[in-house]
Amino acid sequence: MNTRWPLKSEEFIKLLGVEIPVIKAPMAGGPSSPELVAAVSNAGGLGSIGGGYLTPDILEKQIREVKSQTNNPFGVNLFITDPDKEITAPGTNISEKLSSYATELGVELTGQVAPFPDFEKQFEVVLDNKVRVFSFTFGIPEKKYTEELKRNNIFVIGTATSVGEAIALQNAGCDAVVAQGYEAGGHRGSFDVENGLPLVGTIALVPQIADRLNIPVIASGGIMDGRGIYASLSLGASAVQMGTAFLACEEANVNQSWVELLLSSEDVSTVLTNAYTGKFARGIKTRFTSEMQQFEKEIPEYPSQHQHTRELRVKAKELNNSEFMSFWAGQGSAMSRKTSAKGLIEELVKEYIEVSNNMGP
Repeated sequence: MNTRWPLKSEEFIKLLGVEIPVIKAPMAGGPSSPELVAAVSNAGGLGSIGGGYLTPDILEKQIREVKSQTNNPFGVNLFITDPDKEITAPGTNISEKLSSYATELGVELTGQVAPFPDFEKQFEVVLDNKVRVFSFTFGIPEKKYTEELKRNNIFVIGTATSVGEAIALQNAGCDAVVAQGYEAGGHRGSFDVENGLPLVGTIALVPQIADRLNIPVIASGGIMDGRGIYASLSLGASAVQMGTAFLACEEANVNQSWVELLLSSEDVSTVLTNAYTGKFARGIKTRFTSEMQQFEKEIPEYPSQHQHTRELRVKAKELNNSEFMSFWAGQGSAMSRKTSAKGLIEELVKEYIEVSNNMGP
């Protein structure tokens, strides 16, 4: 593609070895199928595997599947969490509410804890497979990990929801930082919440972070078309990261209920909720998010609530009961379009060019 991008973007493109400054958000939990990741990379963007919930074996399998479908760069994203964090029991109100839902769905809440994948082994898979880009969210990895990534010439991207977090990531050795705005779908990447959860919008967050960092900034949150890309790059971003925009693509591993909700959604259809996992995330409103909202301050922190609701979510998916499933989506969900990943990227570039031309020299 011969599109003329801003100088910052051109430099970023060369660093990653891609054609356009568009990264598909990792979207852990299923949506990022190997087919979607490869399709985005083949179309000139950077596909990303959401590996946070994947066992090392499955992560390696997915990396190999992507490699079998593209020779272009792609990334892997992992969670930075505390593996020793204790699972706390839910309070009376939460326990009673979850039990009532379990009865309604016909599932027994056993209280069994599903262990999270071993980060050390996940990380070894990333290194062994010489992945071009490694990104992470929910924190900052220990220095030994970033040093090992550097030794292996792997580009490192962290996730920030505030200026303070972005500076901390730059100081930790990141090569670029995703500035995740309030509008973004899925979990907030926040890790510095001492003064409350950062809830800064993309249009305010990106320029403030860009002004304080000397590494590339990647805008994320509410970006659904070429206009959003143009605006983000104009604010100082070197690239954009888009998640919700790719959910309705034919290669995404998204069930029909999710797609239908995206295509019928409106500007006010999403909500920021901690009901499903104990960590705030943006998704389409459901009966579960609405009824649990009154207990927001009582909900155990992640990963406790994630474990307490796991069996409910699994059963709801089995029954295709959309009122209890999590449908992560950003505030731009109403702009979703059903197409292929290649078709979407072609439209994004076309729209960007149109906006750029209309703005004049």
